[in-house]
Amino acid sequence: MARGNLVGFVGNFSRPSKSFALVEAVANLAEERYGLTPRLHDLTSVGPSLGTARSYKDLDETGRQVVQDIIAADALIVGTPTYKGSYTGLFKHLIDLIDPLALQGKPVILTATGGGERHALIVEHQLRPLFGFFMAHTLPSAVYAADRDFADYRLVSDPIRSRVEQAVAELGAFFPSAQLAVAAE
Repeated sequence: MARGNLVGFVGNFSRPSKSFALVEAVANLAEERYGLTPRLHDLTSVGPSLGTARSYKDLDETGRQVVQDIIAADALIVGTPTYKGSYTGLFKHLIDLIDPLALQGKPVILTATGGGERHALIVEHQLRPLFGFFMAHTLPSAVYAADRDFADYRLVSDPIRSRVEQAVAELGAFFPSAQLAVAAE
């Protein structure tokens, strides 16, 4: 029985992608642990109207549905590859189309990927302030993974898996009854 919905949004067009694989790993563990129903999107899911949209109403039906999924989520996982020390431009553009109060109080797990450790602070210096503006509840543990943490677009690093487990454990504060129900099954 579904106990809530979890939306993952990845600021990437590439398929497959390490960023998507990381968000998917977090979502799969949250589904297993709390019975949440995950729905994952990336920039390709939004569709071609994103690039020309000046407001939410300018998105086509597909793009509006992705935004509605994000807003209606009981919890979010956001992820982005690191481009020039920050999140991708179209990731930010989509977030800019969301009403500033729409994510207030929503739990958010922050994730990012990059070529190496040099960009690890993207989650703290870029993503956390962005979702802080929306008054979302960013969870204390964010997850950053470098290229070496993946093999064939699968997360293979035990330290990063531990970090994923830590972030998902923090999500439990928002779903205590789901945690008990899943444990009883």
